[in-house]
Amino acid sequence: MREECKHFQSRTYDSGEVARFCVLDLAPDAPWKCPDDCPSYSRRFADVGWARGSLVEPPLEPMPDVPDGEAAALLDSAEDIINAVGPQVVSEVEAQEAKADRKQRRWWNRRR
Repeated sequence: MREECKHFQSRTYDSGEVARFCVLDLAPDAPWKCPDDCPSYSRRFADVGWARGSLVEPPLEPMPDVPDGEAAALLDSAEDIINAVGPQVVSEVEAQEAKADRKQRRWWNRRR
């Protein structure tokens, strides 16, 4: 990934895992590389001329040997699975929150 692109983002989780991605979803081989001829590549101006210290994230591990196109197809199928389950998960969480709200009502606010 071109970390100097303004569309690049990374998140570090409590487990130490780092997610690196293009916010425009234009990098089919993320997190290893961006397309060489990406039409939306634009250098991040905030980083221009800055000296980086030792707290910068370590470099990425090498890209695995995956034939062209298969990585994008695998990631697309995983995204389809997440998108299919998403509405069900949202409704379950909303139902749990509504149930918790009902339990937290004060006795004087309960209807008889």
